[in-house]
Amino acid sequence: MLHVRSIWNGAISFGLVSIPIKLVNATENHSISFRQIHTEDGGRIRYRKVCELEDREVSQSEIGKGYEDADGTIIPITDEDLSHLPLPTAKTIEIVAFVPADRIDPLQMDAAYYLQAGGAPAAKPYTLLREALKRSNKVAITKYALRGRERLGMLRVVGDAIAMHGLLWPDEVRAPEGVAPDTDVTVRDKELDLADALMDTLGEVDLEDLHDEYREAVEEVVAAKAAGETPREAPSAAPSGKVLDLMAALENSVRAAKESRGEPTGREEAEVRQLPDRKTARPAPKQTGGKKSTSTAKKTAASAKKTGEPAKKSASTSKSGTASTSKSTASKKTAATSKSTAKKTAAKKTTARKRSA
Repeated sequence: MLHVRSIWNGAISFGLVSIPIKLVNATENHSISFRQIHTEDGGRIRYRKVCELEDREVSQSEIGKGYEDADGTIIPITDEDLSHLPLPTAKTIEIVAFVPADRIDPLQMDAAYYLQAGGAPAAKPYTLLREALKRSNKVAITKYALRGRERLGMLRVVGDAIAMHGLLWPDEVRAPEGVAPDTDVTVRDKELDLADALMDTLGEVDLEDLHDEYREAVEEVVAAKAAGETPREAPSAAPSGKVLDLMAALENSVRAAKESRGEPTGREEAEVRQLPDRKTARPAPKQTGGKKSTSTAKKTAASAKKTGEPAKKSASTSKSGTASTSKSTASKKTAATSKSTAKKTAAKKTTARKRSA
């Protein structure tokens, strides 16, 4: 049972069945309220109810209701006048129809209340109405009077209780004229696909996990000020600019949503290569200075044999610290040139002998 103060007592009219109920608030406000103060000395700023004719403050017991006519005349209206209104909804929540829940436009939703059974005699008809609503998969449309006006309501089952949502009258909901863009816009299939991907990536959320971060931040500021400390500064928000490329914005949004959830983003990862061990790695041949490797010395010796140079000279060349690979290449070219010259000379001699014969 809810241990809260009822704001309205009456009955539900379900045909000829009357169900005594109490109306209690189903929601509560957790927002932090501030007082108005005088900034110079911190004094409270209060509103006082003053009679214009007598120019004095009056108490709550001296205050009543009045309707101001078009010419400024005030017509007093008492609670007794309102209690004798010729309306069946003055103290009754009258069920007028049962409709599917999807027939109710969410824009009409207003305040929410719980209907509490008014005593033991109301338990049976209360349970009957609740189970009938469950089995029909419908909601009940009601009319009731509250705070000086007749209102529209909707009854539905929440757990084992019956809840009532206040509804705005259809003529109280504005039409969305002039709200949508008045320019012709073409949305491509690729953009819709990216929007669908972003929706799938964001996924669903359990509303129980959501909380008021603004209220928590305000509480931290109040606590810090009360302790004589300086409230911590909030991180500066990233500057918001105009979206120049919708596709790029959607792609970045999908990527950011995946990264926040620890999912792969589809980016190509850089190839990681293991560096060779310095002890086993083969050093690159040096161009100048130092001793040549064994393979280089063998190549130099072979070149020396082809050109007919003494082996000692080749060995000394291989040991020289200033010798380079370019010299070995030059010696090869010299050997090739000398062989070609020898062949040409031999050919000339043969031709001369033939002519002399």
